[in-house]
Amino acid sequence: MKSKPAVIVKPAQTRIIRAVASSTAIETGQSIKELEALLKSQASKYQQLSLAVVN
Repeated sequence: MKSKPAVIVKPAQTRIIRAVASSTAIETGQSIKELEALLKSQASKYQQLSLAVVN
């Protein structure tokens, strides 16, 4: 029986922000909510660039 190819689902931006905030909070001892708010409020000066996709 053949298996179906795996479907790759891109994570939501909010989940990425939460992951970065929680990881940073563990390392620095800061609040996750504060870091999350800081990440959401900052506009990147590199918004026009996208990350490379590795297949």
